[in-house]
Amino acid sequence: MRNNQCFRIKQISGLFILLMAISLLTSCQSKLLRHRENITLEPVAFSDAQWTGLAVAGDGRLFVNYPRWSDNVPVSVAEIVNGNPIPFPNTIINSWEPGKDPAGHLVAVQAVFIDGKNRLWILDPANPQFKGVIPNGPKLLQVDLATNSIVRTYSFGAEIALENSYLNDVRIDTKYEFAYITDSGDGALIVLDLKTGEAQRRLENHPSTASEDVVLTIGGKPWLRDGQEIRVPSDGIAYDPIGDYVYYQALTGRTMYRIAASSLRQFDLSEKAVEADIETVGQTGAADGLIFGSDGKIYISGLEQDAILRTTPEGGVETVIQDKAIVWPDSFSFGPDHKLYFTTSRIHEGPAPKGQYGIYRIQLKTGVAYEKVSQEKTTLH
Repeated sequence: MRNNQCFRIKQISGLFILLMAISLLTSCQSKLLRHRENITLEPVAFSDAQWTGLAVAGDGRLFVNYPRWSDNVPVSVAEIVNGNPIPFPNTIINSWEPGKDPAGHLVAVQAVFIDGKNRLWILDPANPQFKGVIPNGPKLLQVDLATNSIVRTYSFGAEIALENSYLNDVRIDTKYEFAYITDSGDGALIVLDLKTGEAQRRLENHPSTASEDVVLTIGGKPWLRDGQEIRVPSDGIAYDPIGDYVYYQALTGRTMYRIAASSLRQFDLSEKAVEADIETVGQTGAADGLIFGSDGKIYISGLEQDAILRTTPEGGVETVIQDKAIVWPDSFSFGPDHKLYFTTSRIHEGPAPKGQYGIYRIQLKTGVAYEKVSQEKTTLH
């Protein structure tokens, strides 16, 4: 009996040593992978006022926006010059206050975006502090960076931007000249024909644009407001110009979907026909921002991991970088230096953030060709 007990103890001891060795080896491999890819978190700028969106132009100019979620909004859109926010495109359009014309001012900007033609787009949901959309305020502006002037303003009426809508993020299809926008107030996708100015709401109240029945854990704590669960529908969006797909997901959710952009562009299609083209990509984790990379991967702001994630050709999700400084990664932009820029907006910390809001960037591996992997239906696991 004693010999058998001794043998079991030796077995357990040997198994423990083996597991420890595997753990150490995995840890070393992880560190080697990060070192080999040279993924380093580089600070770019910081702010005491909360920002959400950013856009990096072809010449490296950096633009940000400050949502009107509080009274601490120094400017709606700014260009960061030598670390300082300069009102953009001018001071007057950034001077909105109640009583001023919402159509001619930036009311409550949520996102800025640079497209493949180096055009700056400004998305204004005109829903300050989420108290309701201000009539004649919701709009998308196109700005010419060569002249710093507004080229065109696309206004959204009450049939597109509903009373509680919150137009959240935008991606531009430069081939067909369409804009794809998420509504995170009343779950839906907004499709805008940039040539005609006509817009449509699509997938309204569809399960793919709705919040999931989940409570996110961010910063080690459940994300609640006044002890209540928070529900935010369609939020992050990405456009694949090669496969011609729009990817999107809810903020309070962990499932990514995609739809053929060609279906969204056909305004005469029935809603049922459009819904038939929706595909479930898979479980990617909770995310705020999404962006499509030239390597054919979707980059994901990993809210619950303090990380930047991305999809893999094999149908999985991998961690690009994880760091305690990545506090609620929000919006993405690729710079001319082949670096991925992103904001940290600390949304879960509310009106008393534990640190400054940041902009960071990371150098990604280059030279990886896009082989139309995204054209195949991918199931993440």
